[in-house]
Amino acid sequence: MSLFKKSAALIVVLLILDQVLKVWIKTHMMLGEEFSVFGDWFLIHFIENNGMAFGMELEGEWGKILLSLFRIFAVCGIGWYLHDISTKKAPLGLVISIALIFSGAMGNIIDSAFYGLIFNDSYYQVSTFMPEAGGYASFLHGKVVDMLYFPLLDGRFPDWLPMWGGEHYVFFRPVFNIADSYITIGVISILLFQRKYFMKEHK
Repeated sequence: MSLFKKSAALIVVLLILDQVLKVWIKTHMMLGEEFSVFGDWFLIHFIENNGMAFGMELEGEWGKILLSLFRIFAVCGIGWYLHDISTKKAPLGLVISIALIFSGAMGNIIDSAFYGLIFNDSYYQVSTFMPEAGGYASFLHGKVVDMLYFPLLDGRFPDWLPMWGGEHYVFFRPVFNIADSYITIGVISILLFQRKYFMKEHK
């Protein structure tokens, strides 16, 4: 099996894992519900967002459309690059890293493009798949499902601390999904091992 076919198989597996968890969350939990996986520091907490990784977003309806279109163009570019480096037998670590980034971007695109069409909303109800009344949004206007929450530290800043004294804090606050994790791991891997991955270019 060629390196490109292996990377494609990895992408399929990663996408299945991402989508299976998202669909389960969407069809078993109401928005805002949570349950503990390990104590108080690893929770499944169901939220949805309109935007990028870790809940960041562009404001307004046009911001959502622009973000979705940018994702699609970005995924096309990443896919082309993945095919290029795979056929040129680039380092395996680089191929896996790009495959992770591609999988993460594609996973969130699926949410944005199709979830609004195939699910009803999750406000005060458990969403259903292919509801008779139709979905909650049009094509490219779906929301990304997030659920992984790691509030490792929860407390208050000391009163003597300037600006934030006495305020409540939570670390790590963002709620994210598996697709976001793929992107983060892929990017960190490239940053850590860039000299090894791009040795030929450096020479």
